[in-house]
Amino acid sequence: MTKHAKTESGTDWNRLRTMSDADAEAGALADRDNPPINTDRPGMAAVARVKVIRRALHLTQEEFSVRYRIPLGTLRDWEQGRTEPDQAAQAYLQVIAKEPETVSRALGTRSAA
Repeated sequence: MTKHAKTESGTDWNRLRTMSDADAEAGALADRDNPPINTDRPGMAAVARVKVIRRALHLTQEEFSVRYRIPLGTLRDWEQGRTEPDQAAQAYLQVIAKEPETVSRALGTRSAA
């Protein structure tokens, strides 16, 4: 298994950039602290993509909220399926997923490294 370099924040950006969507989702689903919503129940939404992105970046909800300037309550609502990101927010999340460090740097919210 290849060793990956991590920053002081614990984020392994090279690993994240090469991670497939399936690997990211599998990692998110394996998180016992925040299980996905059971979609077998009527009216319940599937796990929001934002949760997969956040977990792939190894960030808490609070860290993700601060770093990407998304209100914590909004993030929680998305992750728990109470609401869904609008089209603009979906585009923003897609950019975060593809270039998380660039977005963080552009916002001036990079973690201390």
